[in-house]
Formats: sequence, structure tokens, C-alpha cells
Amino acid sequence: MNAVKKLPQLASALGLFVILAATQTTYAAPVDKYQQAAGFYRQMVGEKVVTAVYDGYVNLDPKDLSGMSQEKIQAHILNEYQKASPAVQTAVNAFLVSDGQDLVLIDSGSSDCFGPTMGRMVENIRAAGFNPEDVSTVLLTHMHPDHACGVTLPDGKPAFPNATVWAARRDADFWLNEKMESRLPEDQRPFFKMARKAVEPYVNAGKFKTFNDGDSIVPGIQVVPSNGHTPGHTSYLLSSDSEKLLLWGDIVHMHAVQLENPEVTISVDVDPKAAMASRTRLLAEATKERWMVAAAHLPFPGIGHLRKEQKGYSWVPVEYRNPINSGR
Repeated sequence: MNAVKKLPQLASALGLFVILAATQTTYAAPVDKYQQAAGFYRQMVGEKVVTAVYDGYVNLDPKDLSGMSQEKIQAHILNEYQKASPAVQTAVNAFLVSDGQDLVLIDSGSSDCFGPTMGRMVENIRAAGFNPEDVSTVLLTHMHPDHACGVTLPDGKPAFPNATVWAARRDADFWLNEKMESRLPEDQRPFFKMARKAVEPYVNAGKFKTFNDGDSIVPGIQVVPSNGHTPGHTSYLLSSDSEKLLLWGDIVHMHAVQLENPEVTISVDVDPKAAMASRTRLLAEATKERWMVAAAHLPFPGIGHLRKEQKGYSWVPVEYRNPINSGR
């Protein structure tokens, strides 16, 4: 009789044992437990969809910055919880703009120009649900290899075979001219060869074109001259309904330092004084007009707003939303 009375307690104990045993079951580890999700992020701008696409990262040496002591530079980097030495990992972002008919790519990543930490542009475009063949226009902010090399695959074929590639005339006249190589330090001279190789298949196909300040290339996207980092460095202002997004290329490289201190320049600025002037102007304008900003070298997805601080600016990243058009 006592055994019968104990059956419910035994059953309960057995159930608990089964549950505990189940929690101890080993899980199947992913093939690469260090791999992140595919690098894309969507953001509505009016009626257009902007997709940030991650190409990878480049390590920037704080010693390449000028206009501030290394001690202060290191302090700023640490204040942003970044590793200050020996280099700072910096994202390389590009942006697709879609209105359901045309697909425009602003910058293209690095292809095989910068080693294994970069060159993921095409695979992440596919992961985002697009085909490279669907890109109709590529707008380059400038012709540095981490922005221009990605228009061509490592085998020399065009990555976007149906696209026309556009660059500012001043940038093309500089980077595609071998005589200009002597103007830069020796470690930057390979950039000229990389630029020529990147656009070669488009030049041969008659699909590489240049523009001047004030030209209109794509409806709804305004050319915003912002030279200095390179001779023809250009930002683009996307407008849809009442919303605007400034795609500013390389206005900022190291946000931990340059947002608060726009006077700080980097060694790859062709004209540091002009680069500083462009940065100062666009930081102020984007803040005053409350534009969204899409940045090549801010933490992925590189989309957010600027906030004016007592000294300089701070970055306010967009918040993840799903679906993307809810509550905007």
C-alpha cells in the first residue's frame, strides 16, 4: 500500500530526471563558431530602402593621425572602449539604394586589394537578397582601393556587369594618371595601379564615366563636393519624401578621435587642410539639418545621426527595427 502511495512522487522525480538529463544534452556547434551573421542592414529613407553592406575591416594605426598628441589620441580611443594599440579595427561599409526599379551602389569595397579581412562585398550583397547583376549604377565617393577595387572581381571580370561606374572627374584625373604617383608617399603609390586595374573592364566596355560638381547622375541623389581626402572626394545626399541621408564616404576615419576633434587628419589625406575643411562643414550641416548619415568607416552598419556636444560631435547609431518600416 505504501508503495502505491509513493507512485506519484516517483513519477514526479522521474520527470524531473528526464528534464535535467535533457538539459545536459550537448548541442551541435556551428561549423565556424566565430562567424557573424551576414553583413547587411536595411534602413528606410522616405520611400527608398538603403541597405548597408559590410565588406570587412581594416586596421588603422593611430600614429597615422596628425593634429593631436599620441597620448590624447590613445585616451580618446580607450574612452570609446576600442583597443588603442597596435591598431584600431575600422569597418568598411558600402550602401545600396533601392526604389524597386533601380539599384544604386555607393562605393564597392576592396575586392582582393587589402587582404583577407576585407573583400566580402559581393557575398554580402547576395546575402541581402540582391544579385550583383541587378546593380545599374555604382557611385564612387573616391578612388581609394577600399572604395573602388570592389567593382572588379579578383579574376579581372566586372563584379557588376550591368552597371555604369561613376567617379568625380577630379578624382579620375588624379588616380588614373601615372604622372601623379610622385605626388604621394611611396607607400601610397600602389593605390594608382589598383585604381586603374579596378575600372579597366568598365573603361573597355564604355561603362566608366566621370562627373563634375553640380552634375546630376541619379534622380534623388545629389552630388555633394567634399574634396581633400582625395582631389575629387564626393559625398552624396539621398532625398526621399521629407527625409535625407548623407552618404559621406571618408569624411571620418577614426570616429573615437575625429568626431570630437574634426581638426585631426590622417596620413592618407591627399590635402589634409581641405579634408579638415570638408569634415568641419559637413559635420555642422548634417547636425543642423538633422540628416541621417551613412559612413564608410563608422561601426557597421555605419548609419545614424550626429549630436552636437560642447566640444565636437557624438554618434547616435540607428536602432535595429524589424520590419524596417515600422514606427519610423
